[in-house]
Amino acid sequence: MFRFFLTALTCVTLTATPIAVPVAAKDLGVPQAEVVLTVTNSDVTNADGVAVLDLAMLEQLGRRSFETTTIWTDGAQRFDGVSLATLVDQLGLHGAALRATAINDYSVTIPLEDVSRDGAMIAYRMNGAPMSVRDKGPLWIVYPYDEDPRFQTEVIYSRSIWQLDRIEVID
Repeated sequence: MFRFFLTALTCVTLTATPIAVPVAAKDLGVPQAEVVLTVTNSDVTNADGVAVLDLAMLEQLGRRSFETTTIWTDGAQRFDGVSLATLVDQLGLHGAALRATAINDYSVTIPLEDVSRDGAMIAYRMNGAPMSVRDKGPLWIVYPYDEDPRFQTEVIYSRSIWQLDRIEVID
């Protein structure tokens, strides 16, 4: 009878955990290489209340690819990266907007309501190669500009931040 009580109590305790509890660091993993992206105000953290990711961790979130022209490059370019919507989902980002900041502290604001599966991507490869800082890397928020006229506006171009290294969820 006592053994049954402990088993039942354990089951009740495990299932009574609130859904909003942040995901443990072990679920995200620990960077094994240079950190390329730091995300603050995330439900999922792995270092002092923030999520830090290396390139391999970003690649594990899921790959998206598209070819498009940009106003900053010559001809069509192939981009590989992780959908911004996937990053939002995987890290449990909630709020009004994302503040995306570059290595030089330039920042842009992207309303969370504008994040969609077919929209922005955090690119980490261009034409199959990692992007150096000199070539707008290591991360660049790009859109499939050629796929839809809604991605060919000054607002969208202004959100296409390169040398991205930080994202902060803001209310």
